[in-house]
Amino acid sequence: MASMRAGVLAFFLTFALFTGTAAAQTLRAPSVTASEAFLIDAETGTIHYAKRQTRRVPVASLTKVMTAYVIREEADLDDVVRITPADVRYAAAHGATTGGLRAGERLTVRALLHALLLNSGADASHALAERYGPGTRRFVAKMNAAARALKLRDTRFANPDGLPAQGAYSTARDQAVLARVAMRDRVIATIARTKVKTIGRHTWHNSNKLLGDGVIGLKTGFTTAAGYCLSFVAEVRGHLLIGVVLGETTENRRYASALRMLDWAEERLQ
Repeated sequence: MASMRAGVLAFFLTFALFTGTAAAQTLRAPSVTASEAFLIDAETGTIHYAKRQTRRVPVASLTKVMTAYVIREEADLDDVVRITPADVRYAAAHGATTGGLRAGERLTVRALLHALLLNSGADASHALAERYGPGTRRFVAKMNAAARALKLRDTRFANPDGLPAQGAYSTARDQAVLARVAMRDRVIATIARTKVKTIGRHTWHNSNKLLGDGVIGLKTGFTTAAGYCLSFVAEVRGHLLIGVVLGETTENRRYASALRMLDWAEERLQ
């Protein structure tokens, strides 16, 4: 695994204008350029890397992990949701990533979860929140109630999609805890590791470029305020590792930081 991942790391480092080799980086604590980062063993609780992990910051579309988690509590996978003009307008008005949904079409909750987690569709998150709040305000209240139940004391949601909003924040640590819980759900875990999914007229592509070579999830995010974010899950030497990268300056640096952290943990696990 290490040799294959080293090749991927070299690719991202080249485009991120990093220097040095992946092999050299495993000899010392990784140089992680993200503003906040955290990597933990989901089973033993061992913290492999921590950098400002309790600092409250916006987390962009990592928010949609909580949206999916709440939906799994509130909805049946075969429920059918009608997409409204407001769902489509919402995503367009905010310049958000969409799942390409059309007003009037009817999609199952299972399909909308794919649009939500693979394409990071704000139209899907809006449609789900409106149906299962009912209404976005009530749905966000459910998200915050779930955060309290999970003891995410430094997390507050203001919408179901992670678009910039006053008073919305989380931490690298809290997002790692959320990722750990979410990945225990077989549906979320299956979707998170899916690279491409076609349902009806829609084909959704996973935005997580790290998938493969042990990486099995979970979610990307970006806004100008939050920077490039990533919640990632990987199987390394028989251990399930949960990591979070927040506030990176470019997409490739986001992946490079995650790979450096994973290589460091793999070295420690030898």
